[in-house]
Amino acid sequence: MFLQVVVSGIVVGCVYGMAALGFTIVYNATKIINFANGEFMMLGGVLLAGLVAAAKVPIPVGILAAIAGCALVGWVLQRGVLDGARNSDPLTLVMLTIGSALALRGAAALAFGRDVSFVPEFGVLPLVLLGNVYIPSQGLWIIMVLVVVSAALWYVFSRTMLGKAMRAASQEPRAAALCGIEPRRTAALAMIMAGSIGGLAGAMLAPMSAAFYENGIFLGLKGFAAAVAGGLGNPLGAVVGGLLIGLVESLTSGFVASGFKDAVSFMLLILVLILRPQGLVGKAVVRRV
Repeated sequence: MFLQVVVSGIVVGCVYGMAALGFTIVYNATKIINFANGEFMMLGGVLLAGLVAAAKVPIPVGILAAIAGCALVGWVLQRGVLDGARNSDPLTLVMLTIGSALALRGAAALAFGRDVSFVPEFGVLPLVLLGNVYIPSQGLWIIMVLVVVSAALWYVFSRTMLGKAMRAASQEPRAAALCGIEPRRTAALAMIMAGSIGGLAGAMLAPMSAAFYENGIFLGLKGFAAAVAGGLGNPLGAVVGGLLIGLVESLTSGFVASGFKDAVSFMLLILVLILRPQGLVGKAVVRRV
């Protein structure tokens, strides 16, 4: 039973890790916390469910459409909302992302209805049964996608000029502009990437957890907690934080009570922030003042 609980926690933690990666991308490019990130995942799930159930679209096509739709929403959010208030203080921009999240939630309820939707598993990958430990096929998809996406993001931010340009634009926008880097363009690109990953994560999660317009708030909070616990701005930290929170929740549900899992996970976040404010993988930064 212990091994089964751990495996379930790893799968759930991979979902939280993908949610945390969206926060990491936008923070690295803009130094803003995008609280609409959870709605990207919600939209990915309901878009896939709507296309597969109503339009009878094949699942691979539906996944690509969900990714493209969420990427478009991310671009509109950046260009239509955040860019207009770019000179405002960071708190105003964060509040705009919260308002946008509520607007996206209402729009999803109007467009896709308030009913819970279900999506069949993707298949192709076999389910794994090792003794009494069961790993579903969809769980393997989620783990594999997280590994590929997190490795790609680490490479982009650590080894490519694009990643360095995005980080430079967030740290010193004026100096970056003088070097030929357009901060608004890098911010829009970061939001498109976050939307794409959110849509992919929501589509991956839909067969395991029913697609519903209210899922975004829950996923956003857990993704934010994972990003902060691991080290905000660090792709590896986002994965570590997501896995840690997923394991803690699963162990609490399996051996204590499911009603305490959220409280325990957020208490863990508070403990990490007290003992290691920069996160489990993050590094303390010294600034000259």
